[in-house]
Amino acid sequence: MAAYLQWRRFAFFDREMVKEARAGGGPGKALHLPPGITVCDSGKGSLVFGDMEGQIWFLPRSLQLSSFQAYKLRVTHLYQLKQHSILASVGEDEDGINPLVKVWNLEKHDGGNPLCTRIFPAILGNKPTVVSCLTVHENLNFMAIGFADGSVVLTKGDITRDRHSKTQILHEGSYPVTGLAFRQPGKTIHLFVATTENIQCYTLSVKDYPRQELDTHWCGLRCTTLSDPSQDLQFIVAGDECVYLYQPDERGPCFAFEGQKLVVHWYRGYLIIVSKDRKSSPKSEFAGSDPQNSDKQILNIYDLCNKFIAYSSVFDDVVDVLAEWGCLYVLTRDGKIHALQEKDTQTKLEMLFKKNLFEMAINLAKSHHLDSDGLSEIFRQYGDHLYNKGNHDGAIQQYIRTIGKLEPSYVIRKFLDAQRIHNLTAYLQTLHLQSLANADHTTLLLNCYTKLKDSSKLEEFIKSESEVHFDVETAIKVLRQAGYYSHAVYLAEKHAHHEWYLKIQLEDIKNYQEALRYIGKLPFDQAESNMKRYGKILMHHVPNETTELLKTLCTDYRANSEEYVPIFANNSRELKAFLEHMTEVQSDSPQGVYYTLLELRLQNWAHEQDPQVKQKLHNEAISLLKSGRFRTVFDKALVLCQMHNFKDGVLYLYEQGKLFQQIMHYHMRNEQYRKVIEVCELYGDQEACLWEQALSYFARKEEDCKEYITAVLKHIENKNLMPPLLVVQTLAHNSTATLSVIKDYLVNKLQKQSRQIKQDEERIQRYREETARIRKEIQQLRASPKIFQKTKCSICTSALELPSVNFLCGHSFHQHCFESYSENDSECPTCMPENRKVLDMIRAQEQKRDLHDQFQHQLKCSNDGFSVVADYFGRGVFNKLTLITDLPPSKSTTTVDAGLQRELLIH
Repeated sequence: MAAYLQWRRFAFFDREMVKEARAGGGPGKALHLPPGITVCDSGKGSLVFGDMEGQIWFLPRSLQLSSFQAYKLRVTHLYQLKQHSILASVGEDEDGINPLVKVWNLEKHDGGNPLCTRIFPAILGNKPTVVSCLTVHENLNFMAIGFADGSVVLTKGDITRDRHSKTQILHEGSYPVTGLAFRQPGKTIHLFVATTENIQCYTLSVKDYPRQELDTHWCGLRCTTLSDPSQDLQFIVAGDECVYLYQPDERGPCFAFEGQKLVVHWYRGYLIIVSKDRKSSPKSEFAGSDPQNSDKQILNIYDLCNKFIAYSSVFDDVVDVLAEWGCLYVLTRDGKIHALQEKDTQTKLEMLFKKNLFEMAINLAKSHHLDSDGLSEIFRQYGDHLYNKGNHDGAIQQYIRTIGKLEPSYVIRKFLDAQRIHNLTAYLQTLHLQSLANADHTTLLLNCYTKLKDSSKLEEFIKSESEVHFDVETAIKVLRQAGYYSHAVYLAEKHAHHEWYLKIQLEDIKNYQEALRYIGKLPFDQAESNMKRYGKILMHHVPNETTELLKTLCTDYRANSEEYVPIFANNSRELKAFLEHMTEVQSDSPQGVYYTLLELRLQNWAHEQDPQVKQKLHNEAISLLKSGRFRTVFDKALVLCQMHNFKDGVLYLYEQGKLFQQIMHYHMRNEQYRKVIEVCELYGDQEACLWEQALSYFARKEEDCKEYITAVLKHIENKNLMPPLLVVQTLAHNSTATLSVIKDYLVNKLQKQSRQIKQDEERIQRYREETARIRKEIQQLRASPKIFQKTKCSICTSALELPSVNFLCGHSFHQHCFESYSENDSECPTCMPENRKVLDMIRAQEQKRDLHDQFQHQLKCSNDGFSVVADYFGRGVFNKLTLITDLPPSKSTTTVDAGLQRELLIH
């Protein structure tokens, strides 16, 4: 039970007298209602009054009174529906006759008056009794009338028509009925009934209308009302000592509002009570206020939700309190109407702010459904008030309620002092929980934790299993900077910030094994990128484990092994093991892998001193060269072998590249005469100039080389590679080469030439005789007739028949055979192939002659002779030119030039 004396009082309503409207539009004198007003109600834009003369009056917003005669004697009760233009009234047309209930349709008229759609007696039977209260359900299907004898009549059905409704006695008792109210939160309809003995509730949506007694308290007339949904549609009963609230099945809260209650109403969440201080008996109260009594009456407007009195004022003889047009109207016995206009929310809040009643302001704002911005401003002002009073704990709680609306920097600046770091921490924690913190806020909160050395809070913050409410990367940076490496590593691993995890492990904790393990668990693409970034550091500290991980990456995940070679800087042993592993498991490893492995093997071979190990390394290098993996990088492999003076490798690569002249020049530089002859024997058939170069080489030697010269000359003679004169000129430079060396060569050469001359002479004689014969035959053909005596066709060999075709060559054909096999009419099909060969030879000779003449002509006329030569060279006109390079450096320039001239003459 709450005592209202403890509630604060405010003036949240403005009071003024309702005045008549002037013709010009401004307010006039105070509005007076007609005398004899006994009952009133409001709804659908009008205030409705009933008087002792049987008239019903209407006061619209324009304040122009109008009336009509509803009853002959008096009007005792009115009920204006809020959602329909339907008015229900109770009154008397004759003395001593039961009261009549009339239902009026205010939108329809009959002779200028509202249409009365239904009239029926208030109570069944002829027993006269007094109507005490009236209520109508907004669905127009229920009407309840209470009587002074304790009975309640319920009309069910369309209350506006007799045919569609049924009237019955719902309740009977011996105590007067003082209050009725329908309640329908959903589909269930309840009817509350209050008497001077008890409070009851009927369930009208259930058959037989079950009843439940709620309480044994009593109340007077007009002292009950129904709250709105904000108070869960509770039935409010006001006694002299307390105000009780009821649900359909139980009694709710109770408020100790003392004083004799005269009128009770509910308006927009407020409970309006008109009461007087002096005590009076329930009987006199039921009978109504004494018109002659002029005691002062107090009107209080209670806010039950926020526990304060919104308005309190004294009135003279209140008839009733009405609500319409967003305002309260208090009707007094003198016929005046007082308007109570509620102040706007902001004004009420400012009044509370001036009294530093911030908690009450917050509750008021919530009950008035103030938006979040407005509430945030109240919280801010409340926080400022507490902060200025030195209540920092309370202030931070209010500032926390502004999160999302108030700029966080406004609060943070107030609590940056070291002594208030606890408050700042609480604010920042909530800021993060609401996911409204930025990176700076995260930094500040973590710094607060670290300064407080509150490891438990720090762990709770970063190890929360719920949604992350902070910028993880910022948190990692701050923790790392503060030296909380384990926490930073935890965050980095949990939220997959792999780079930060590895950076801290490698640079701060120096836990290389753990970093390597972590990389091994990453997805391939991330493991690959991190190995490229941190591989050198790991290789320096844990070379074996790093090498094994790289092997796994490049075999199981097919990474490009060539890209990891730079990681092995200064770790040649691990690099060699890695490359050998890759070449064994992946025959299609990148070219760079084989190239690097060759370089490592050649380095090891070059620096090895043990003969047996050196031979093993030699074999490994040769084996690698013979693997066939250096075709595309032939030149690089050759450079490696030359750099390390790996002779067998150089010769092998020369041979694979068909660089036969280089092989021979290599042996020439090393003066390995036997090797020179072997090269010529092996590759001379593929490149004939090798023998010529060998002769030139031996001819320049001063020592005795007769054996080698003889061998070379024999091959030159067999293959006819050089003119004898050039051979003599070449050997003339060698002082040790005597005539005996070339005697056999010259004799054999002269004998061959003699035989060739004889053969040529015989061939010439034969050609002369043949030419003479042909000329004679041509002359005979020109001068003498040709007799064709062929009897068979030269094509089908069948007997020759006319028509036939004959040629001067002596061949004859059937005409149809000739036409079938002949390509043209002027050539013999039999002689044509041989003739074509001769003609092609003649034509080719003419073209060569023409090409030579054309080339000479262009060369003479062109300003750029080199371009002409280059053009013909590009067209393949000239024979292949063989260049002789790498001559022995010991010979003089003159000797080299002479040798070049001789060798070029050969070609």
